[in-house]
Amino acid sequence: MNDSPDCPLVGVAATYMPRLSEFGFEPGLVAAVDQHAAAVCDALIPAQRGPRPRTVHREELADYVLGFTDWLTEVDWVEPVGHDFATLRLTAVCWLIREHDLLAA
Repeated sequence: MNDSPDCPLVGVAATYMPRLSEFGFEPGLVAAVDQHAAAVCDALIPAQRGPRPRTVHREELADYVLGFTDWLTEVDWVEPVGHDFATLRLTAVCWLIREHDLLAA
């Protein structure tokens, strides 16, 4: 599941990971992505709410991404030039992938 082409995290990372480089130029983006990352964590591990570190597992995040991208397909979402809810959410997924080293072997 790590770097398999079938893993949805690979495609999301390839497309949205470069957006993390925008953090240095858009401080508001950092806050927005942080909020989206927290929301994703809450969806994945609701029992771990609170200040302690949360553990994000690759398989759970991949399932989340599959559901989210399926919904985007259903609503005929088109990626905008800027940032909307979906791009912020997918960028947050990339931040979680990077912070939890989810594509490591």
